[in-house]
Order: sequence, then C-alpha cells, then structure tokens
Amino acid sequence: MHTIPRPVLRGLVLAAACVACGPAAAQATAPAAAGAASPAAGTALAAPPASAAPAPRQAPLGCLIEPSAVVDVGTPVIGVLADVFVDRGSVVRRGQTLAQHDTKVERAAVQLAQARVDNVADIQAAQSQIEFAQKKAERTAQLTEMKFVSSQARDQADAEAELARTRLAQAREQQALAAKELQLARAQLAQRTITSPIDGVVVERYAAAGERIENRPVFRVAQIDPLRVEVVLPAAMFGQVRPGMAALVRPELPGVAEQAATVAIVDRVIDAASHTFRVRLTLPNRDQSLPSGVRCKVEFKS
Repeated sequence: MHTIPRPVLRGLVLAAACVACGPAAAQATAPAAAGAASPAAGTALAAPPASAAPAPRQAPLGCLIEPSAVVDVGTPVIGVLADVFVDRGSVVRRGQTLAQHDTKVERAAVQLAQARVDNVADIQAAQSQIEFAQKKAERTAQLTEMKFVSSQARDQADAEAELARTRLAQAREQQALAAKELQLARAQLAQRTITSPIDGVVVERYAAAGERIENRPVFRVAQIDPLRVEVVLPAAMFGQVRPGMAALVRPELPGVAEQAATVAIVDRVIDAASHTFRVRLTLPNRDQSLPSGVRCKVEFKS
C-alpha cells in the first residue's frame, strides 16, 4: 500500500474544495494553496503607511464680558436732591450733571463773595489818603527847613503818610481774602452738583428728587467702551498668552458676530487650588452696541 505524501494530500483537499465552491472561490483559494504548498516562496506585503493626522485645534475657552469700570456716584455733602436729570439706561459723558442739591444758600454765598471782590472803594480811599498824606509830608518838610514849623510837625506828617500806605496794603489784603472766599463759595456750590466721573451708561438710580442723601450713592455708572473680557486659563497654558496678543471673542448672543480683542493683563500668580490663572482682554465698543455681562468664547491667535 502506497502512502501519499502530506503536502500532496493537502493540495488535493484544497483543489476539491475549490471545485465544490465554484470558479471564483477556486481563483481566490489557488494562491493560498500555492502559498501553503510552498510557504518558503511567499512573503508578506507591508501595509501602506498611514498619513500623519493634523494637530487638533484648541477648543475656544469660556469667558465673560464685563464693563471696564463701574462707579457708584455719590455726593460729599448731606442734603436734599432738588433735581435729577438722568435715569437708568441714560448715556452720560464725563463731567455731565446727573443731579443737584438745593443750592439757594450756596448761590447766595457766591454772590456775596463776588460783591466783596468787586468792591474796590476801600482801595481807592486808601490810595487817596496816601496822595494827600504824601503831599502834606512834603510841604511840612519844606516849612521845617524854612523854620516855619517844628520838627515835631514834620514827624507827624511822615507818620500819617506811612499810616496811609499801611491802610492801602490792608485794603488789598482784604480784597485778596475776598477772592479766596469766592473760591471757597464756588467750591461749596460745586459740591452740591453731582456729575459723572466717566463716560458710560447709568446702570442704577438709587434716589429721586426730594430725597435726603446721606452717606449713600445716588447713581451707578458703568463704562462700556472699552469692555473687558475675563478668562480663566489652565496652568498648562501659562507662557502661551502674552500681553498685546490678538484674540477673537464670540459673544453668546444671537446675531452678534465675533469681535477682535487684545490681551491687556496676564496674571503672574497661579491659583494653587484650581491650578488656573486669569487673563484680561480689552474689547473696543465704540458704538456701545455690545452689552456687558454676556458670556462668550475666546480663541487666542498665535
């Protein structure tokens, strides 16, 4: 009995399987059979190298748009509001009058001080006395040389002339003091007028005309041009954001386009608890169309 070699037997089994499955399977199986019959002749083909994936783009970070300044406007004096000229939502300019106390007494003090400054009668009288005393002293000196009057009369005329000059200096000092009093009266009157210290918008009005004001603000004014954007960044980004760097801010408001901002402040201290640091950006808002208090997303430009 003849023994069939094992490689030949394997080839016969593969051929029988190909005939049973059809020509397509036979074509697909033939190379495999050939490879199985002669494994030393076949070599494995390496897969094509995969292309390098692009670096992932950094996701926008959350931020908050805030006013660049918020001021509680009050008054240094105690009194009753006579007039209020603005309300919540009013756009105001620096130095604009917001409200005013009752100023009847202060205005009267200004008028009185102005009248004292304008009064030059004492100075004119003192100047006339000087002229008269000077002439008298000159005549007395001549008469003394001619031995018509005693030296005592000459000394008295000289003293009167000196006294007249002193009175003129005193009158001028009084006028200077009146000018200082006028400045004081005007300053006291100005304290009765409440003005805005910044350009902005009135956020709150805490009092109305007729109310007595004492140790409390009357208005809250917010400056919204420019706005500031506050961002909290992870410590891993420390050193990647620098002052002057450009960024894009996307307010979370429908219909509002992204805005260009600039990094203004980068904290130099990292919070140990949260392992984060803060960054502040400046966002121009010349037309004041963008409100504050809006959440946003920010993306820094490299």
